[in-house]
Amino acid sequence: MKNARFPGRNLALAVALVCAALGPIHLFAQSLSADEAKSIAVDAYIYGYPLVTMEMTRRVMTNVATPEGSRAPMGQFARLREYPTAAFRDVTTPNADTLYTIAWIDVGREPWILQLPDTHGRYYLFPMLDAWTNVFKAPGKRTTGTGAQTYAITGPGWKGALPEGITPYESPTAIVWLLGRIYSSGTPEDYAKVHKIQDEISIVPLSAYGKNYTPPRAQVNPTIDMKTPVRTQVNRMGTSDFFNLLAKLMKDNPPAATDAPMIAKMAKLGITPGEPFALDKLAPDIQEALRDVPKVAFEKILAHFKSAGREINGWMVTTETGRYGTDYLQRAFITAMGLGANLPQDAVYPSSSQDAEGKPFSGANQYVMHFAKGQMPPVNGFWSLTMYNEQNFFVDNPLHRYTLSPRDRLKKNPDGSLDLYIQHENPGPEKASNWLPAPKGKFNLVLRLYWPAEKPPSVIDGSWNPPPVKKVK
Repeated sequence: MKNARFPGRNLALAVALVCAALGPIHLFAQSLSADEAKSIAVDAYIYGYPLVTMEMTRRVMTNVATPEGSRAPMGQFARLREYPTAAFRDVTTPNADTLYTIAWIDVGREPWILQLPDTHGRYYLFPMLDAWTNVFKAPGKRTTGTGAQTYAITGPGWKGALPEGITPYESPTAIVWLLGRIYSSGTPEDYAKVHKIQDEISIVPLSAYGKNYTPPRAQVNPTIDMKTPVRTQVNRMGTSDFFNLLAKLMKDNPPAATDAPMIAKMAKLGITPGEPFALDKLAPDIQEALRDVPKVAFEKILAHFKSAGREINGWMVTTETGRYGTDYLQRAFITAMGLGANLPQDAVYPSSSQDAEGKPFSGANQYVMHFAKGQMPPVNGFWSLTMYNEQNFFVDNPLHRYTLSPRDRLKKNPDGSLDLYIQHENPGPEKASNWLPAPKGKFNLVLRLYWPAEKPPSVIDGSWNPPPVKKVK
């Protein structure tokens, strides 16, 4: 079997190596003005933000000796037995519609074998994300059906023999995030059925396939911050720390061939795969110009909200998720707002932070989201409306209710339409089943549409759009 951790065929990596071979990188930077250097650094930050965020997320989610809750060591599954609560902080905009079955694996040295059991028609989705947040494969009910399946996830450029009956999936990077989701109605009885499916899902290295395999107990790193949200940890990183980590990660998680121009641009500042970033070797004025790059770049990422999709009825609807090509700003924005986003064919997530009049949502007001008869979300899977606070985490409330969906036995109006009540105070027994509790302050909403309809009306082509959320006068 060939170890392809350093695939020479990668054009972007080759460009970086050529630039490194030409001499000390700070000589290139000497020909740049402070403004030019800062512009390159901002672009480089946006480019690398997903890779660094994925790594910091991986560190936190795998820094345990044995699986516990939403965390598990590398090469082992974390099987969430219930929906996340308001205390969950591992990733932003979590969902409370499916039970996660999550694993991080390193396929740089050898493939890993993933076995998925028969779910007997139950909806599930098992996207595989590379280290840059791209979904490179998405087995599940939509794509591969619900029968038993076995896959070999291989590293970039790996060559070797696999046992018969195993489908190979090649990852573009060494690090892979398996972000499985299995639908559940949330009742104790249904949880038990999903738990059985979860327990039958397995992942083992190829060298252990077909043998009695016990995952090793992992070493816990006490220096890793396990309390601060990952996004906060990333945003706190200084320029030097961020670019040093980015350069280190690009060695084992090679950029795509289409990234070659960006890699060449970054090399002008000394940001190259596998090489330390020597900020102190740059000219003093450039060093000073680069100090606030993380802050400036992240503000630019957040400002992309208005361009991330189409705005309609107070909602931002984007179908550019899961695969991004060279749209680095879109990729960084989705990373910041909802790490682990699916392909649009699997899920679309319209989001909103304002009412029909364009004013920010506030728990001081009462709102109604009205679906006319025959205008319910067109999906082959399921839909839900989820409440988040300003930081895009769940909102604690007496009902421990974070979403509304048809499984909540929503009450329709006599004419067949549906009203959802979004407010802080309980609207009373007649409306409680349709109530989505809000915080006292600002909040955000996400409408999840799993396996959207392919033909009109469809959210993908814009022939269906979410209705506005209107403030009650």
